[in-house]
Amino acid sequence: MATQVTVTAPRSSTFLRIAIALQTLTIFGQAISAGLLLTSSYGETLHSVGARVMYGASMLYVLAAVLGWKPGGGSLRPVWHASGFLVLASIQVVLGIAHVPSVHLPLGVLMFGLSVLALARR
Repeated sequence: MATQVTVTAPRSSTFLRIAIALQTLTIFGQAISAGLLLTSSYGETLHSVGARVMYGASMLYVLAAVLGWKPGGGSLRPVWHASGFLVLASIQVVLGIAHVPSVHLPLGVLMFGLSVLALARR
């Protein structure tokens, strides 16, 4: 008779995965709202609100990474990754406010790709 062993992920790891998934979705939503920005009257408002939500998701990612590292003594690597995303999000916001699409758009694509990669690694 075979026995089945199940290993459950710690809650902090689950919270980290949820935070990364939320960040990835909000970045993808920003790409959609950027398209609406070009084609509709409400696109600018939607993109502006989405930027705030994306920035909040990046801060949540940092919080989740710190909570996963500090109490359980886990790896510091997710904290560095999350902090890097927060820096990129800050640069992205500044570039968007300054209306520098030649850097703002490629940086958004890079952020989406990195966020998908971070999600796949978790």
